[in-house]
Amino acid sequence: MMVTYKLFSEEIEEVDYQLIAIHTTIEDFRLAYFINKNLSISLSKHPEDLSIQDKNREIYFSRFYFEDDNNSISWNLIQNKSEDDQNMATLSTGLFADSISRVSTKTHLIPEYKRVDYFLKVDKSFTDAQIQETISKIKKIQKVSTVYTIDAEKIKSKNNLIF
Repeated sequence: MMVTYKLFSEEIEEVDYQLIAIHTTIEDFRLAYFINKNLSISLSKHPEDLSIQDKNREIYFSRFYFEDDNNSISWNLIQNKSEDDQNMATLSTGLFADSISRVSTKTHLIPEYKRVDYFLKVDKSFTDAQIQETISKIKKIQKVSTVYTIDAEKIKSKNNLIF
């Protein structure tokens, strides 16, 4: 007789990080610079972008990180939107027959929050006071329109944040 064990995803998906949503028009590297300046951390470009599979293609999101060994905190600034250009062959007749058009597809790392431009994932349970202090410092960055926390437990696509 063979015994079968089942693992339910709810049992192993324990969230041990804080997630801060950032709305801004600033480019990723400039935002990382301003966050470094305001929070006194040292975010730097990760050698590998974060990637997910979507409809048989790989989608990449920029990622900046900082390992604060003194305080045992891991900081990750992750892009939420990625634009992917694809060539689409046109199979019509007439003037534009056999032409190739470029189609731009926008994909979101966390589709439930399509308006969020970046997420700051902090791998440590901060107190409410620490989170509010972090948010207020990020809000001081020019061109950042809004910043707030997100309950990561309620995100359907939280598996995209496992890296």
